[in-house]
Amino acid sequence: MATLPFTGLKVLDLASFIAGPIATTVLGDYGAEVIKIEPPGEGDPNRKLGQAHSVPQHPVNFCWHLVNRNKRSVVLDLKQPEGRAVLDRLIRRSDVMVVNYPARVRARLAMRYADVAPLNPRLVYASLTGYGETGPDADQPGFDSTAFFARSGLLDALTYRDASPAFSLPAQGDQMAGMNLFAAIAMALLHRERTGQGSEVSTSLYASGLWSNAVMVQGALLGAYVAPRPPRTEPRSALANQYRTADGRWIQLTIVREDKLWPELCAAIERPDLLADPRFGTTEQRRAHAVALAAILDPVFASRPWPEWKARLRAREITFGLLGVMRDVPNDTQAVASGAIVPTRQADMPRTVSAPIRLGFSPDPEPAGPAPALGADTDDVLGELGYGAAEIAALRAAGAAG
Repeated sequence: MATLPFTGLKVLDLASFIAGPIATTVLGDYGAEVIKIEPPGEGDPNRKLGQAHSVPQHPVNFCWHLVNRNKRSVVLDLKQPEGRAVLDRLIRRSDVMVVNYPARVRARLAMRYADVAPLNPRLVYASLTGYGETGPDADQPGFDSTAFFARSGLLDALTYRDASPAFSLPAQGDQMAGMNLFAAIAMALLHRERTGQGSEVSTSLYASGLWSNAVMVQGALLGAYVAPRPPRTEPRSALANQYRTADGRWIQLTIVREDKLWPELCAAIERPDLLADPRFGTTEQRRAHAVALAAILDPVFASRPWPEWKARLRAREITFGLLGVMRDVPNDTQAVASGAIVPTRQADMPRTVSAPIRLGFSPDPEPAGPAPALGADTDDVLGELGYGAAEIAALRAAGAAG
């Protein structure tokens, strides 16, 4: 019987917020045992992210559950020798360890790879930083809004000409960077399978932002740039533009193979006369007269509702997409059919977003339950490490465990 690919893998999650923990979320989805180490007091700050003004407000702490499903929570004070001793026992039996402390903090806590590798030479040590492990900004704190989006040029590229800068949505860069760290961990596990050796891997929010914006960045590396993004009414190409329909929805038209699909579009919108218009005879001419063509297409698309345009454009095999709104997602049958939205075992959050991975050799992940309460598994995990009831009580009394 097929099993999930990471069944039996033991993972230590010492990361906070979202990007680092996303990597362990995916490992846990696919079978790994994930133990999350949290500090005493309030634990991972992500437990309170749902209170942020930019996050949809709901009684269910969905930000926490989304990122920390399939994990166990252990509270340790790593500044105390007794708490660190517990961690060292965990490191000795673990396969993967994920951290997102800045380099100077890792040095102070003796939490660098060089510090922990002697405890477990087979350990895969994965680090998530804001700006990378080396360089003048290596110790600078970074969030996805500052390192992934702002520094990488993504927000600049998304900003319309003469407008205020665009702003990112919560955790978009974190999710991408976390998947990049997951990929690095998977490669390190393959390396260990082949050599028997552990290793250190890493990624950063900044590098992930540059990779996500790689087309623009590569152009910049060659000294090539595009002009600031023009408003929708002045597109670079009217066939790669957004148009509003009669029922108030927006269509994203993205026609790349213009020579083939320009006649099809003219047929779909019932404007065969445009084929004879000398301004639009070739791709180059259509680009040169993009403003005029957009002005023609605007009232055309505004004359019919979205369902009719969906049928017309599909019939002509024209590339387009609906600009979805969040209210569309819960009822999107494609999201469910494709496995992007999956059921959970959590009564107050019955559906969730799955990792964007499908494996032909593995069963689908089991439905996830809720993320753990702070320290919910401390006693159980300490017991598994060989601590007796009296020892656990002493650790709690000393504040080394909670």
